[in-house]
Amino acid sequence: MTLLEEMRQVINETDTELVKLFERRMHAVEGVIRYKMENGLPIPDSGREAENIARTSALVEDERLKAYFTDWYTYTMKVSKDYQKEIREKEGK
Repeated sequence: MTLLEEMRQVINETDTELVKLFERRMHAVEGVIRYKMENGLPIPDSGREAENIARTSALVEDERLKAYFTDWYTYTMKVSKDYQKEIREKEGK
């Protein structure tokens, strides 16, 4: 196996793990929006988002990747908010 093939295998394995984690995260997001709808809370929570970005980016050990992680994680939160909006719209609340 060439180095290229080995690295692609690592990427494929990582992507498989990411899919499982993505689904787990989005199922938790469903619980969050249901709670927010029941309690009249808005979808965005900029304070929590800022805390999460700071907390998770601090876990990135390779300094060269921090900015890329922050971009990726910010997009992940956008996807979560979009999903919450979709659920809220479908349920009419």
